[in-house]
Amino acid sequence: MGSEAFLPDVASHASATPQWWVVCLCAQWCGVCREYRQAFDQTARAWPQMRFEWVDVEDEEEVVGDLDVETFPTVLIADGRAARFLGPLLPQATVLGRMLQSLQQASQVATMDSAAQDLFERIRSSRQG
Repeated sequence: MGSEAFLPDVASHASATPQWWVVCLCAQWCGVCREYRQAFDQTARAWPQMRFEWVDVEDEEEVVGDLDVETFPTVLIADGRAARFLGPLLPQATVLGRMLQSLQQASQVATMDSAAQDLFERIRSSRQG
């Protein structure tokens, strides 16, 4: 099974309103992060209806706040209103693609802790304006 198996049909999503946010929390010094950047960008091209952001935890300390990122990459996914996932993710495009599909298709929304929601609010605010 190729990596394209979990990538959506881009044409079918072209008219969708960008609302979901996918944020990768990484660090420039992290070799895994540097290697993951290409897969993250590939996933962003496959999901044009979502907003993808790359946040360097050291360059943007004020945005990351007190969140202690222990494992890279750590990914935050939000549906535009609320954080839906915050945690480490295997650095592979297919893993992120499956996660996005699963979260979009979920009939019940898991409640994230306030730290995840606060992080999403800070990132969203820092990217608008």
